[in-house]
Amino acid sequence: MNARNTVKRSIVFFLVPDFTLIAFATAIEPLRAANRMLGYAAYEWRLASLDGKPVKASNSVECAVDTSLEVERRKMTGGDRPSMVIVCSGVNIEAYSNKTTFAWLREEYNRGVAIGGLCTGAHVLAAAGLLSNRRCAIHWENLPGFAEAFPKANVFADLFEVDQNIYTCAGGTAALDMMLKLIGDDFDEHLVNRVCEQVLTDRVRSPTDRQRLPLRARLGVQNSKVLTIIELMEANLTEPLSLIEIADHVGLSRRQIERLFRQEMGRSPARYYLEIRLDRARHLLLQSAMPVVEVAVACGFVSASHFSKCYREVYARSPQQERGERRQLLVA
Repeated sequence: MNARNTVKRSIVFFLVPDFTLIAFATAIEPLRAANRMLGYAAYEWRLASLDGKPVKASNSVECAVDTSLEVERRKMTGGDRPSMVIVCSGVNIEAYSNKTTFAWLREEYNRGVAIGGLCTGAHVLAAAGLLSNRRCAIHWENLPGFAEAFPKANVFADLFEVDQNIYTCAGGTAALDMMLKLIGDDFDEHLVNRVCEQVLTDRVRSPTDRQRLPLRARLGVQNSKVLTIIELMEANLTEPLSLIEIADHVGLSRRQIERLFRQEMGRSPARYYLEIRLDRARHLLLQSAMPVVEVAVACGFVSASHFSKCYREVYARSPQQERGERRQLLVA
């Protein structure tokens, strides 16, 4: 048998409470399909949790596991040491902090084990100190808070990123693309194509394919000038552009921009710009421990009082109340 056809990879999927089931399932299923196509177990896996007890996913489905972190630590020096560890997480990841988990991940990595993260798993890897000056991907919803919390990590809104021995993906079906890339690296494109046929997907997406729908589809807007303006706004949230600067960039007058936004978006460009800045602020409030004044500055507000006033007008509660309600949910 060709040496390339004897590849065997052992993977530990470490489940964090509230992990995203779709990302976990689309990561493990292509491995099963690959084994079936090959006719032997090229890939083996086991599930682990902190204490060896079942872990509940964010959709309330409870998943039994095979081992605990204590058992996995003992396996590091034996024949059962994995070749890869993948952290599976999801919502409420900002509240997860476990020094034992972080130390275990570092030690596995230092022993040459590949480390991965699904959905918000990059948050756990960064907290463990594994993503400094590394490219990584995380779900778009968590990206603002992650970028603020871990400025040394090179985070991208990509489907997945592979930086040497670190694998991260944005979750959802992006886990399928990342694992197909892994299978392709271990074997060849022919096997990847056969797995794709089994799981009914017609192609492997590129790592840099966008996570979110294009603006045209997401907003239902067809006017190319309006789309260009919105892209400019989204790229300049910390230091908002003036309407004059935007007008100069797209070659329209202020009056033309005002009219276009009224027609296409049902509000003024200033109001739309404010709303997307406040949306970013809301993500930072929910996903980070940044002081409210720092959140205000990060979203282009000149003062915390002005930020609070605008926030209350849009969300009918203050930034402090937003964060307080979030903490109550986490405790509950």
